Amino acid sequence: MPRSRHEPQEPAGKPRLKRRAPMVGWPPTPIFREAARGPPPTMSANRFDTLALHAGAAPDPATGARATPIYQTTSFSFRDSDHAAALFNMERAGHVYSRISNPTVAVFEERVAALENGAGAIGTASGQAALHLAIATLMGAGSHIVASSALYGGSHNLLHYTLRRFGIETTFVKPGDFDAWRAALRPNTRLLFGETLGNPGLDVLDIAALAQIAHAHRLPLLVDSTFTTPYLLRPFEHGADLVYHSATKFLGGHGTTIGGVLVDGGTFDFEASGRFPEFTEPYDGFHGMVFAEESTVAPFLLRARREGLRDFGACLHPQAAWQLLQGIETLPLRMERHVVNTRRVVEFLAGHAAVESVAYPELPTHPDHALARRLLPRGAGAVFSFNLRGDRAAGRAFIEALTLFSHLANVGDARSLVIHPASTTHFRMDAAALAAAGITEGTIRLSIGLEDPDDLIDDLKRALKAAQKTAQPASGGRTATPSSASQQTATAAPAATSTPARPESA
Repeated sequence: MPRSRHEPQEPAGKPRLKRRAPMVGWPPTPIFREAARGPPPTMSANRFDTLALHAGAAPDPATGARATPIYQTTSFSFRDSDHAAALFNMERAGHVYSRISNPTVAVFEERVAALENGAGAIGTASGQAALHLAIATLMGAGSHIVASSALYGGSHNLLHYTLRRFGIETTFVKPGDFDAWRAALRPNTRLLFGETLGNPGLDVLDIAALAQIAHAHRLPLLVDSTFTTPYLLRPFEHGADLVYHSATKFLGGHGTTIGGVLVDGGTFDFEASGRFPEFTEPYDGFHGMVFAEESTVAPFLLRARREGLRDFGACLHPQAAWQLLQGIETLPLRMERHVVNTRRVVEFLAGHAAVESVAYPELPTHPDHALARRLLPRGAGAVFSFNLRGDRAAGRAFIEALTLFSHLANVGDARSLVIHPASTTHFRMDAAALAAAGITEGTIRLSIGLEDPDDLIDDLKRALKAAQKTAQPASGGRTATPSSASQQTATAAPAATSTPARPESA
């Protein structure tokens, strides 16, 4: 494919990147494998549980170690000058510096890509780093994003406050209002973005419907699948183009390791889109490389790694990658138990007199119940919120009476977790802002772990009794059926807005 007619001339004495046949898929998997060993065994025929254990890994060629080694090194030796030049010029796959790629991190990347059925992945320092990397790779100043209003608080802040300083604007719309998504599009829009399950109301994202809107306007769809993991939902199968996770949560699963991962489906055609000069025009930062020409499968990954990791540096540490791999090995077993336990707890809370409403998509009264049944046949995850009867004092009394649930700002741990948003993550908000965020004084968010569900229910019973002692009488009778916190958000927020209520953190 010829280069752009507008390609600048190289300055005298500056070496030009040597042209060659495109390296197909480079670099979904940056592991360098000696020719004598041959390519890695195919994993395409294996099922999910097998991929969780084996994808991306092989016995160590030097020692025979079966478990993935931790390559705790900053840099990698070159065999000779030609080998060094070939690696820097991307004429052969291999590792140069661990900020760009590392063998331990590469196994993690390959495994998540296999579980998501993607073309490849990039490990990042956190989930927020993965989101930033996706946006920074796709666009620059003067660009625009359309995003779901049902987002993790940190994502809201990044999009609405931080990126505005760098010339990137975001319009937030209700996740299920497709007319609002279309109306929010602008000539400079570069991305549609949402979460599989919104935080904290658990709005279910209709990925296929949004993908249709995005692709009709030649735009990619980015999905945060942290709450669902590939065990419950694989967004690429519904039309998403990019997927990312806070691997800190369910992928790692033990509350010990911070990390993120950004996965490319390899299906978005940047050249046909005509909206992304970042991929179709020469990049001066790499000797005039045209990323869409250089990789026929994953130009997004190529630029994200060669520019994003190189320049922003938010890479995944090899030790963190190894710890996350340990978590992924048991992901199918853990997610199954998470869902079973969550259903038991939701059933208990939905029938308790001290609980006003429960927001969980498997409940028939949740507004996205039908969509959840279609998209999430294995379950709607292990994070949900519910509203206590009473005021903030009741919520605090409930939290402080718990003994098994850990009171902290995280989800996706093997241990059950709880937080009271109105007095912690959103405590600076006034009543109107809390209502716009779908949060009341009695809203409690739970992340259900792997304990015996009867023990969790016993713990909740004690805490609910404590909350009832401090609860002020609520006006009106008990809600007949559980309602979603997302419904409160939907009635309080306009269809499209660029000024969401600002939480302190997630």
